Amino acid sequence: MTNREVPRMVRKVMFAGLIVLAGCAGRPEGVLVPSGKVAPGVSTVDLLVATTRAPSSQPGVLFSGERGSELAVSDIVVSIPPDDKRKIGQVQWPKKLPADPMKDFSTVSVKPIDGAKAADGWLGRNLPKSRRVLIFVHGFNNRYEDAVYRFAQIVHDSKTDAAPVIFTWPSRASIFDYSYDKESTNYSRDALEELLRAAVNTPEVGEITIMAHSMGTWLAVETLRQMAIRDGRVPKKIQQVILASPDLDVDVFGQQMRAIGRDKKDRPNFTLFVSRDDRALTLSRRISGNVDRLGQINPAEEPYRSMLENQGITVLDLTALKSGDRLNHGKFAESPEVVRLIGNRLIDGQSVTDSEVGLGERIGAVALGTAQTVGSAASIAVSTPIAVFDPVTRRNYNDQWRRLGNSVEDTTTTAVGQ
Repeated sequence: MTNREVPRMVRKVMFAGLIVLAGCAGRPEGVLVPSGKVAPGVSTVDLLVATTRAPSSQPGVLFSGERGSELAVSDIVVSIPPDDKRKIGQVQWPKKLPADPMKDFSTVSVKPIDGAKAADGWLGRNLPKSRRVLIFVHGFNNRYEDAVYRFAQIVHDSKTDAAPVIFTWPSRASIFDYSYDKESTNYSRDALEELLRAAVNTPEVGEITIMAHSMGTWLAVETLRQMAIRDGRVPKKIQQVILASPDLDVDVFGQQMRAIGRDKKDRPNFTLFVSRDDRALTLSRRISGNVDRLGQINPAEEPYRSMLENQGITVLDLTALKSGDRLNHGKFAESPEVVRLIGNRLIDGQSVTDSEVGLGERIGAVALGTAQTVGSAASIAVSTPIAVFDPVTRRNYNDQWRRLGNSVEDTTTTAVGQ
């Protein structure tokens, strides 16, 4: 890096930090002080929250960004305002306490649970008929309450039919503590494995989906790799892995996938949410030696197209999707179309495709609810803000890809607005 590049990078770091700080401005501390009551007309989400954070002495903060000595588990119920009082995809933080449950997210109750193994009682009360569990791992720069409220929003807006569990690791919630946060994910691998094994070993649980965001994808994939090396494969109950804006070195991800399972039949289904305009990952790329981050790849270009095809990985390209996130790093949670897709398809154990018709052959078939099939190779690039590249589409259009080559890639580029 030249001397000229250093100030430029510092400016980008400071600008990103100002955006994050601006997003947090005006939030009162202590939002997790429980109200003990549910207002008429609101919705509630009951979460099992596991953390490797150290406890906080501040009321309503519960856990800090420092590392705890053991896994702590809580049952937290979050109240969400009526749908006509909020926008799908948004967490409405209270401007003052106590929160107004008709306008703000608020905390109804917080109950400590004695460890991951004791969580089977919570699962017994909250496991739906589908017998599915969704385990979420948050990303970089998240406070404990950030992770809890964001996951409550995802669960509510996606209307998923799964018991919601969140694993929150020690993040100092500072743009300048990237290295500390990364080491905190490594610190938390054994604890996440403990939580996953507790869910796997609960007889009533049928299927488990893991959804991870940003730096949390490193923790999730490393834990799965660890389990696969220990046992010879990832437990069969873990069937879906969703990586949103994955802050993963693409070369390292390739090695991780080989350890998790070379045969697609012996490992979970993987789905990626990527966006080439993700500014947070641009910064991460610079910090991490200028190696491509998995969350910024173009799935229509080589070498990634072949890699994804060989691995049987589905990719949703959100580059053209607009959201209120100025860093373009949280589109998966803020877009109504994406959160519904998560709930309607991915967490429910379905492919994003219908039968033998790839979603790349439809105009927003799943994401936007239409069913118009396009009969040309150019339709591999979905002419909506959400372009989907999946194994079915690749198989159906393999010959067209070969014949059209660059012209198809040009169409893809045009469709996603780049």
